[in-house]
Amino acid sequence: MDYARTIKQAVPHQRVIVTVHEMKRLERGAAELLAIPEDLRRHDIELELLSGPLQGIYNPSGHGAALFAFFAGMAESEREYIREKSLEGQASARQRGRHGGRPKVFDNDMIAYARSLGARGVAVPDIARKLVIPAGKNKGRHPSVASVYRRGSGHQADAVARLG
Repeated sequence: MDYARTIKQAVPHQRVIVTVHEMKRLERGAAELLAIPEDLRRHDIELELLSGPLQGIYNPSGHGAALFAFFAGMAESEREYIREKSLEGQASARQRGRHGGRPKVFDNDMIAYARSLGARGVAVPDIARKLVIPAGKNKGRHPSVASVYRRGSGHQADAVARLG
């Protein structure tokens, strides 16, 4: 848009057209989509849509402005629909016992084992080498020493005592 305005200022009598592949590539929200026709009208710039059901060149005055208002309403409605469906899907997954997010590195057995090793005076790096991640993309690998320390305050005794 800045480039189109610069061209129009440099050559006011020249026809300037902003071309976009789809309407959704033109804006990020309904408020922005409603502001674009006024900006285009103020600078006498036209809009061309290359694809979609309304492809063609539109002047933001008159019928073009109504088109933008319609698209803004539709975009807002679509966003709300997607949001509602996402929330419904998350609620359904929770009811089935599925929770989003990364799998935990430490399970209860690992924590108990790490605590017993720490109680016997085993160093945190050695504890990390004895533990095996039970799930996720790192399944079967050892947690990092930093992961063991992160569970505590950074001191060996505190790190092992605070696992869990």
